[in-house]
Amino acid sequence: MSFEQRGRMPLDYQPSALAGSVLRFRGPLNADSGPGIVCIGSSETFGRFIDAPYATQLDRALDIPVLNLGVVNAGLDVMMNDHAIAAAVAEAEAVVMQITSAHNMTNRLYSVHPRRNDRFVSASAMLRTIYPRVDFTEFHFTRHMLSHLRDASEDRFEIVRTELEQAWVARMRRYLKGLAVPVHLLWLSNSKPDDPEDASLAQSPLFVSSKMLDEVRPDAASLTIAAPEEADEAEAIEGKYFGPREEAAARLLPGPELHRMATESLLAHLGF
Repeated sequence: MSFEQRGRMPLDYQPSALAGSVLRFRGPLNADSGPGIVCIGSSETFGRFIDAPYATQLDRALDIPVLNLGVVNAGLDVMMNDHAIAAAVAEAEAVVMQITSAHNMTNRLYSVHPRRNDRFVSASAMLRTIYPRVDFTEFHFTRHMLSHLRDASEDRFEIVRTELEQAWVARMRRYLKGLAVPVHLLWLSNSKPDDPEDASLAQSPLFVSSKMLDEVRPDAASLTIAAPEEADEAEAIEGKYFGPREEAAARLLPGPELHRMATESLLAHLGF
């Protein structure tokens, strides 16, 4: 059951729709207020567990409208293929694009759900050749599948990782080059680029390195890194609102302080 259907929760995300899209965005949406800044991204941009995500803070600080089109569990497939998002981006004066994981997108090895990019759909013939003894029908989520593949063979997993990294860079560069509007990239995460990978592959954005950021940076207007200097367990849930059995998920997402840090940096780059 999706997060917007679970009844009364600590935060009311006011799920809202845009014409031409079946996605649900965080409301209220001021989509008719004219061209402004459009923020696209995943759960971090949506502001899950957060009262005032960076898009809301930008809207309060600027004299032009800011539209939050972050989607829970979105990857590049959602941001690049949804017609409503594309229309809003085309009319924007500037775009803030959250850096999302390299594994939550369809690639030459596997396909993901077009709206829930964290959901694994099917393996390609290429991936089945690399892992001939793996039964891919048992996987429903990309991280679960990738964790299993890494445990099965670290050597073969390097082939998978390299494919995902190269696909992410190519997809990002093609997208950025195709836009006339300035795009400000945002790394918003509890991990810094090139932090050691944890055993569960839980960090986000997964499989995106500083080298990859350097490759796409020339095609963007700016790059903001909003990440803590070091992990702090006490701050992991500070200022977050979550329901029963959601604490583990809440710990993985950035808190209010990182959203504030992102807002301050973005304000300096946006120049409005």
